Amino acid sequence: MSEYTKPESNKPFVVTDRRKFTSDGTPRPDADPSPAREPRAASAPVESAVPSETSHHAAEPIEFKSPHAAPEPSEQPAEPSAVNPNLPPPPTASEMEQAHAAYKATTDHLETAVRAANPGMDHPPAMSFAQIVQSIYMTAIIQLGGNTQPGQQPKIDLMGARQSIDMLAVIAEKTRGNLTEQETRLLDTSLFEIRMGFLEVTQALTRSAASRQPPPPGAGPIPPGRPTIVR
Repeated sequence: MSEYTKPESNKPFVVTDRRKFTSDGTPRPDADPSPAREPRAASAPVESAVPSETSHHAAEPIEFKSPHAAPEPSEQPAEPSAVNPNLPPPPTASEMEQAHAAYKATTDHLETAVRAANPGMDHPPAMSFAQIVQSIYMTAIIQLGGNTQPGQQPKIDLMGARQSIDMLAVIAEKTRGNLTEQETRLLDTSLFEIRMGFLEVTQALTRSAASRQPPPPGAGPIPPGRPTIVR
């Protein structure tokens, strides 16, 4: 290949043949002994001036999971606990003791203040299992209208009475085998009486509602007496 050289001033053209081989492939004796130019290497990628997270760390392979694939063993849902997770942790023995001591000191101070305002007042009786049973029993009786004065319209709370009866039944279930003979008799008698009182009130309300409507053909009157179990 011929190389064109630009003339300087008024000097004539000089054409230099820099080919190293002739047309038949043999080396030319007058060829330029300078080494041939090496082919230009591919340009290296230009690095960004902004540091990248992947410039110092190898790229991690991305794992695709099917939405229908079974979860890994570590991803298995935990079994629901029998204890409510929303409940606070139980108090320690030290916290229980401190709370009891503070409560005792407060109630003693309150009792002293009440007795000072009411001279001659007796000490309130200590709480016992019998008092708990009698308190729930009296609550159920009041809810069934047992404290209604003569000539007044009874105020009956059937749902409240049912809760009181069921509360006493839970106490009977949880304390079974841990009561004295007298406590067991008191609990059984109280449960029987308020259950029968509940049946008596509900049947009285049923008779009152039925008396406002003509009885169906062939139906006889409900005989008076102790309440019976409505099925």
